[in-house]
Amino acid sequence: MRIDIYRRAENAGHFSYLAVPEGKLLPEEVVNTDWEPTDRSVDLEDNAKHLADFAIDDPIEQISAKGYAITSVKNLANEPPRS
Repeated sequence: MRIDIYRRAENAGHFSYLAVPEGKLLPEEVVNTDWEPTDRSVDLEDNAKHLADFAIDDPIEQISAKGYAITSVKNLANEPPRS
């Protein structure tokens, strides 16, 4: 599967990331937030359990359940700030 990645600024220089299947629109529940595109056409392995660069756990499971995968709040505190 290929995905597009969006990000939004959080506290202390951290970012939340949102992954959606390539070419899909952002889901309605997140369009009112300031997501900016950051990476397009990222390859996602069918058995991926974690997207380390984006602190997203269980991306396939999340996308299957709700159409997108998002950084967990618990992961924000554990990830170093990115630019």
